[in-house]
Amino acid sequence: MAQSAASGRRSAPVLPETPYRYDDGNLPRHFTQPDGPESIASADNTPDDNPTTDAGATLGRVLFYDTRLSANDSVSCGTCHQQAHGFSDPRRYSVGFDGQTTRRHSMSLTNARYYTRGRFFWDERAETLESQVLAPVQDPVEMGMTLDGLGTKLGQVDYYPRLFDQAFGSPAITADRVARALAQFVRALVSYQSPYDRARAAGPPGSAAFTAALPELPRLGHRLFVGVPGEGVRAVGCARCHVSDAQISLSPRNIGLARLGPDGDDDQGAGDGRFKAPSLRNVAVRTPYMHDGRFNTLREVIEHYNTKVEANPFLDLTLMNRRLAVTGGPVRPVRLELTAREINALIAFLESLTDDTFLADPRFSDPFM
Repeated sequence: MAQSAASGRRSAPVLPETPYRYDDGNLPRHFTQPDGPESIASADNTPDDNPTTDAGATLGRVLFYDTRLSANDSVSCGTCHQQAHGFSDPRRYSVGFDGQTTRRHSMSLTNARYYTRGRFFWDERAETLESQVLAPVQDPVEMGMTLDGLGTKLGQVDYYPRLFDQAFGSPAITADRVARALAQFVRALVSYQSPYDRARAAGPPGSAAFTAALPELPRLGHRLFVGVPGEGVRAVGCARCHVSDAQISLSPRNIGLARLGPDGDDDQGAGDGRFKAPSLRNVAVRTPYMHDGRFNTLREVIEHYNTKVEANPFLDLTLMNRRLAVTGGPVRPVRLELTAREINALIAFLESLTDDTFLADPRFSDPFM
């Protein structure tokens, strides 16, 4: 098989004789319970007209890693969404097909399937995952293709008609099918085998089985994370925004970030400085952080929430001093007053969300390497 000596990439994907399985057969119960406030399954944004299939996700995987989706065959989706980094980019800003950089940090795709609202990008401008996956392909900085040009280009590649036929019942290559296949692959990127998951599968938090399975420091971090301040226990309440065992937000929020640069950061996200937050799964390997990659470590992120949240008229209520907010006083950010041990505990809990199996799973790897 032809292989580029410079890049080490093959000209055609190497796929297993028996297709990989992308179904939910191995998901633990805390991912599949159908209802309740902590239900992950009820947040699934998979549309009825695009269920994930083995053949569809296989095609999506090939498309995801194929540099032919860019104008000069230099960039793929996987260039900026790297498996080893939780399908994010270790660079602050990603580099497009002609060397220009993006305006925002590349958002992780891990557990994107469980974002209830089903909208994508930091500002939620894409109404569905199916519409989101085509936007970078057409972006003049990222990949620089037109959809008509994409269909023509892929139609000239000998392995695509067979893959499209297996996924959709005919070899026709259309932008809609490209979008559906890519969305199926992205929704298959479910991370559920971290140390925290093993403890959670052993028993509910607080149970003897959970306690035995998760060390003391990340357990303390978990209690701080999920506890509600003001209920008689020491807690931070991160789970008010990063909900369920997918640790994923329900909507964009203004978290009081300082404005950057001499003129201040004018990126208002979804409006009023609100940005979506991805799932925290594998967050420890996804540095840098935030929509603009301003923080380089988890400690910096926690220090922001601890002491550096800035007041503004649109600050999320969860980050306000509630006593002042209720009495109509000035908008003042809450100060968490975390101890050094509590900060370390929160970091340890976030590190316990690292899923080494997911980060090396061949089903999600680059088939051209």
